[in-house]
Amino acid sequence: MLTEFISLDGVVEAPGGEDFTYPDWSLEVDRGDDGEAFKEDEALGSAALLLGRRTYEGFASAWPQYEGRLADKYNSMPKYVVSGTLRDPAWTNTTVLADDLVPAVSQLKQDVAGDICVAGSVQLAQALLAEDLVDEIHLMTFPVILGHGRTLWAATPAKTDWRLADARTYGDGVLVTILERTPRAKPADPRR
Repeated sequence: MLTEFISLDGVVEAPGGEDFTYPDWSLEVDRGDDGEAFKEDEALGSAALLLGRRTYEGFASAWPQYEGRLADKYNSMPKYVVSGTLRDPAWTNTTVLADDLVPAVSQLKQDVAGDICVAGSVQLAQALLAEDLVDEIHLMTFPVILGHGRTLWAATPAKTDWRLADARTYGDGVLVTILERTPRAKPADPRR
């Protein structure tokens, strides 16, 4: 499951910090108690986290200092970080995936019982979408146009089809859409 905070113009950069023209832009819009509960339930329902190195470093520096149900979940759950440079992750229960992305993530999807949550991690998210390794997308769309920044959508080698599974509005107009990958068509038999 890929989950992203996203602006109306598709920007996913720095929704909760980082060095950006509009840091914390998602925090400027109230998503209400129900929106907060949605994000918490999403995290608590996940079996593992799959993150890119930069997102991992942000999470690893923040979550160990927090307490509560969500912090306990993040701090104890299995975490997988895709990185060619990270060698010795300090955050509890972290495994580095340094090998080829496709076989590593394909194996992870077979080994982990339950949802693997990819949060943020723009470069990783784009690679997973390009390789058709995402089964579900959760977009929390904030009613703001940022005008620039890293976007979620990048070129992919082929068309993929998705089904809108759910759509809800929270707080001050924050739209959550849940999209599920439709079954992949089997290639036509060339003998026919």
